[in-house]
This record gives sequence, C-alpha cells and structure tokens, in this order.
Amino acid sequence: ILNYDIMARFRRRTCIILLLFILFICSIMMALKTLRPDRAGFGDPFGLGLLPELQQRTVLLDSKQNSLNRAQGDTVTRVSNLHSIAVNTMKASMSPGKKLEEELSSPNYNFHIFYYTWYGNPQFDGKYIHWNHPLLPHWDPKIANNYPKGRHNPPEDIGANFYPELGSYSSKDPTVIEAHMKQMRSASTGVIVLSWYPPGMADENGEPTDDLVPVVLDYAHKYNLKVTFHIEPYKDRDDRSMYHNVKYIIDKYGSHPAFYRHKTSTGRLLPLFYVYDSYVTIPEIWANLLTVSGSQSIRNTPYDALFIALLVEERHKHDIHRSGFDGMYTYFATNGFSYGSSHHNWASLKAFCDSNNLMFIPSVGPGYIDTSIRPWNNHNTRNRVNGKYYETAFSAALLVRPEIISITSFNEWHEGTQIEKAVPKRTGQVVYLDYKPHKPNVYLELTQKWSEKYRKEQEQWLM
Repeated sequence: ILNYDIMARFRRRTCIILLLFILFICSIMMALKTLRPDRAGFGDPFGLGLLPELQQRTVLLDSKQNSLNRAQGDTVTRVSNLHSIAVNTMKASMSPGKKLEEELSSPNYNFHIFYYTWYGNPQFDGKYIHWNHPLLPHWDPKIANNYPKGRHNPPEDIGANFYPELGSYSSKDPTVIEAHMKQMRSASTGVIVLSWYPPGMADENGEPTDDLVPVVLDYAHKYNLKVTFHIEPYKDRDDRSMYHNVKYIIDKYGSHPAFYRHKTSTGRLLPLFYVYDSYVTIPEIWANLLTVSGSQSIRNTPYDALFIALLVEERHKHDIHRSGFDGMYTYFATNGFSYGSSHHNWASLKAFCDSNNLMFIPSVGPGYIDTSIRPWNNHNTRNRVNGKYYETAFSAALLVRPEIISITSFNEWHEGTQIEKAVPKRTGQVVYLDYKPHKPNVYLELTQKWSEKYRKEQEQWLM
C-alpha cells in the first residue's frame, strides 16, 4: 500500500511538471509569433528562387495583380508594383551585413561581369520573353533551307543549350535578382555590366528594361556590388543620342551607392561605360562626343566618363584611338572567332593600349555554343572541357596584366557563355548540356579562384 501511494504521488507530480512545461513552451511560441515580420512566414526568398514551382505559388497574388494591370494598360502602376514587391522582398530577406560579409567572398571591383535582364515568363510578364527565342536563319538561303525554323516553346523547350537551375525565370522576379546577386558575389566579381537600352527601347526579341535598373541597383548594393552599363546598339545611336543617354543615366542613377565609378591613374573617379558594336559608328561621329574639341563633346563636363569600345578586327584599334575612346574590350568568349577574342593577340593589343594611354580589358568566358538559336553555327562552338577552357582564358588574361578583366557572361544563355548555375535536364525532344561531373556552381567557384589569383598577382605587379 505504501509503494502504491508513493507511485501515485510521483505520477501526479510528473503530470503537473509536464503540464507547466507545455504551458511555458506555448507562451514562448505566442510571444515569438507577435515579434515575427509579416513576410517572414516564407523564410528567406532567396531559397525559394532555387525552386521555381514553389516560387511561382508564393508570388501568385502579385502575378494576378500584374496581369490585371497589363489588361488595363497601366504601365506606371505595374512598375510601381514591381518596385514595391522588390522592396518588401529585400526587407524580408535582409540579413545582418556582417554575417553576409563573413559568408561570401570579398568583391573584386576589377572583375566585371556582363549581365542580362531581358528574360520574362507568364507569372511576371504575362508571356515568355527571350526563352522563346526564334531560330535565326543563315544569311545564305541555300544553307538556311537545311536547318529548322520557328521558335522555342518554354518552359521545357528554351532558346539555350543549357538549362538554368532557376528555370525559365523572369528578370523582374525579385527572388531571381537576389539569387543572381548572391551568385555573382560568391564568385568574387565586383562590377555588374548591365545590358542597357534607352527607355522605351529593346532588342528585337525583348521589351524595355530600363524600369528594372533601380531594383538591380538596390540588390547590388545589398551585396556590396557595383553596377555599370553596357550600352547596346539601339536604333539611330550617334553622338547626340549618346550624349543624352549618358546624361540620363548619370542624372537618374549616378547618386545611387551601387553606381560604379572607376578611379583613374590621375585619381579621378569617373563612371565607366562599355559600348557594344561601337565599330558600327564611324570614328568621326564618336570624336564629336569623345574628344575635347568635338562639337558634341562630353569631356570636362559633369557627364565625362570612361568609354570602352568593342574591338573585333585588328584595324578597330586605330579607329578606337581616333574616336577618343578611353579603352577597348573584346567581349566574345570564342577564342579564334575574331582578332580581339583570340588570346594570342592580347599581348600586342595591351602593348598598343599602353603606348596610347588606353585601357585594355580582355573578356574571358567559359565556352560558347549558340546552336539553340543559330543551328548552323556549329563551327563557332567552344567546348567547356569541364572548366579547362575557362581557366585557359583567365591564364591568358593574367599574362598581359590588365587593370580590369571582363567576364562573358553571367547569364547570356542563348550563346552558352553563362556561368550562372545550370542543371541537367532531358525532355522528349531535347537533352540539355550541363556542368557534370561538377556541381551547378562550378563556374562560380572557378571565377572566385581566379579572382583571388588575380588579386595576388596584381599585388606583385604593383610592387
């Protein structure tokens, strides 16, 4: 009987203690719930960006609002909604700056990477943009007749030979923008070279993207990255329109903390602009804008900057010098495709630039393949050789001791030059290329490796 009473008291005491413990846990949970931000229920939006199907569900309400705005033709409201979504997402995902700095490699502001925001999908844009790229015909009709025509049909069939880990994303999706910034920062790049057309203009397969620039700048700043502009060859580009465009960019974006300025040898801090297909315009027109005596001169004005021309053929180096440009870059990730993209010519180009007070910015890339949009262009394919092609390009660039190295590209998927994460994918008709046997982030890791190597070698150059 005594043992029974002892056991009964023990059980009652245990039940009371357990009940009090449960009440304590419940009170803690209720207190935490009242402190949690409204949007924190989904966790870090960056993580959702890696799961496109989950991401699409979480943005359903925003997508419905965007669709309604499109139906009403209210562009201003749509852009405003996009910016508010991005701001709210940034607030929800913002982590302490110190923690972010500890997790990621330090940015190298001498590593510039070309970035494209021309992609769209139904969830954010009402339709697919660029992923449904048409198959471009060969200029010779006899050759063109031997190849398929039409356009791609996303999301399974996209205009690329590789498939993004983020799926057929929209460049307007804030979770995608943040994922991209984190990837570029993890690669230890420092400057995003943003493909840019003037307001209301776009490439022939895309739509205007200037409204997205403020969002890109905000996210870049979060990751301590800088943004400069890759001015594309829009219709009627000349000295006058370029003057107005540069003024527009500097007036509108120049005060943002992520806006890139390059420190020159004389100590000046100047914006820097890459000018794609600059050779299409004759040197005399450029000289009007880029020389002190030019009729439309931008020199010694508040809009003065460093202008970097594209060099394709050897003769372009003389045109670039006469035009008043401050330097040249090579862009193409195809060794041997052009004079400028051929690694063995970089030493002589660097010597020419040094003797004429110009910057030489070689462009390195992981490979090249564009047969998803130019099915007849097999001869220009450059195999990645599991990363060896990329490392060879970096090695060639470091040999000429450049002040800046540019990377083609972060996400030019059509030409297969991307270092963004890609995954294996097979559909009924298409087997996409991938980065195996390596992981999806292998080219980010290789970029980070060479960024560190560049930093160490640059210290020796300056000694």
